Amino acid sequence: MIIDTHIHLDDKRYEEDLDAVIKRAKEGGVERFIIPGADASTLLRAVEIAQKYDDVYFAVGIHPYDLEGFDEAVFREFLPHPKCVAVGECGLDYFRLEGTQEEKEAVKQAQKKVFAAQIELAKEFEKPLIVHIRDASYDSKKILLEHNACEVGGVLHCFNADEQLLSLKECGFYFGIGGVLTFKNAKKLVNVLPKIPLENIVVETDGPYLTPEPFRGKRNEPLYTTYVVEKIAQILQISRDDVEETTTRNAKKLFNIS
Repeated sequence: MIIDTHIHLDDKRYEEDLDAVIKRAKEGGVERFIIPGADASTLLRAVEIAQKYDDVYFAVGIHPYDLEGFDEAVFREFLPHPKCVAVGECGLDYFRLEGTQEEKEAVKQAQKKVFAAQIELAKEFEKPLIVHIRDASYDSKKILLEHNACEVGGVLHCFNADEQLLSLKECGFYFGIGGVLTFKNAKKLVNVLPKIPLENIVVETDGPYLTPEPFRGKRNEPLYTTYVVEKIAQILQISRDDVEETTTRNAKKLFNIS
C-alpha cells in the first residue's frame, strides 16, 4: 500500500474526473490521500472531498504565496475536524520575491510571521506540520527550531535536497519525496536521498504539479506515486515492497491515521 501524503485533490484540474482519479490510484495500490491546505479559497472543497471519501484526509494551512488568506479563526474552526491531520502547507518561499530590497524584506517578514503562527497552532492542536521550503532553508530551519516545532514534528514537503535540513530528522521530521526524484536534472536529490533513513521518508505527488517521468508535462495524479516508489527502491537498492511498507508506516505514524 502507498499513501500519497501531498495531493491537491481540491484543485480545479480534478473536478471533472475525481472519482476516476481515486479509482485508478486504488487499483494501482495507492490507498490513502492527504490534501494539504494551501489556498483558503479551496479549503471547503478539501473538507467536502475528505468527508465524501473514507480514505481522504485534509490539512489546514496557508502557502507562503497566499498570506492574505491566513485567518486564524478559520483554522480554529477546522483543526478539530476528525479528518484534519496536519497544519500546512506552511513555510517560506523566497523564489519569486520582486521589487526593491526593502519590499522583498517586507514580504520575507510577513511570511515568517504567518509561518510562526501556524507552527504555534500546530502545537496547540497537536497536529504535525506540512512544511514548504523554497530558497529559504536557513530561515525556515531557524524558525522551526526557535518555535519548538519538534514538539509536533512534520514533513518537509517536496524536499529540496538541502543537506542543512537533514538534521531535522532527529526531532520528528520526515522528508517528502515526489516526482522530482525522477527528473533528469535531480542529481542533487538523487545523491542526498541515501543520507535519509528510510524510516524518515514519505511519498507524495504534489499533484497536479511535478509529474514524474515518463508523464512529465501532463497532470500529476496519485497513481504516479508508484513511479516515485520504484525510483526510491532503485536508488537505495532495496525492494519496492520495503519502500512501500516503510513509507506507509511512516505516514500513518506521522499523521496518526490507522
